[in-house]
Amino acid sequence: MNDQQERAAAAVMAGQAVYTRRTLDLYDLVVLGLSNALIWKCPTRRLLAHYNEYVADTHLDVGVGTGWFLDHCRFPTDRPRITLMDLNPVCLERASARIERYAPKVVRANVLEPFELETGPFDSIGLNYLLHCLPGALERKAVVFDHLKPFLAPGGVVFGSTLLAEGVERSGAARALMRFYNAKEIFSNQQDSIEGLRRELAARFEQVRMEIIGCAALFSAR
Repeated sequence: MNDQQERAAAAVMAGQAVYTRRTLDLYDLVVLGLSNALIWKCPTRRLLAHYNEYVADTHLDVGVGTGWFLDHCRFPTDRPRITLMDLNPVCLERASARIERYAPKVVRANVLEPFELETGPFDSIGLNYLLHCLPGALERKAVVFDHLKPFLAPGGVVFGSTLLAEGVERSGAARALMRFYNAKEIFSNQQDSIEGLRRELAARFEQVRMEIIGCAALFSAR
């Protein structure tokens, strides 16, 4: 591994290391209950509606957080087949326990690197609030779509959301909190923009939809 690869690997580990059992205990309240509505200006109920619009009966969720959205969204079947993917074992543990009723499969992997899956293909792949946590510019982070596409079923959809720093309206509080999170390497989105995200999606998918709510971009691609 060369120096650049070592730095990239270290940045990936730093970005996910903040999610401990203690921080996950507060995540739903702080992020979903407060920050989304008051800071990012994209209410959690709108992100949930995005899930409800696109989630399918065979679903891969990447960057699972606490599993709140999978716990609350409306699947088109009573027995969805769900695979959870994350680099952080604590997140996987929390999310899989939360949706234990669906008997999800669990995969620990770095989505920035090629990976293998025993499950799939998937009719939907979700990346909620993942991209702004990955290190590097959007051009580099967009490799996640290249790694995920082989596991997408014909006619399937990749959907998700991310917080942007350029081309969106941000309050003073949003700017300050993003600066803090970027300094702590929790976020890496200083140059993430609407056009950059649209360009990376359009380079890989034929149909792309984007909606900007506050400083969040909600996207879907087929």
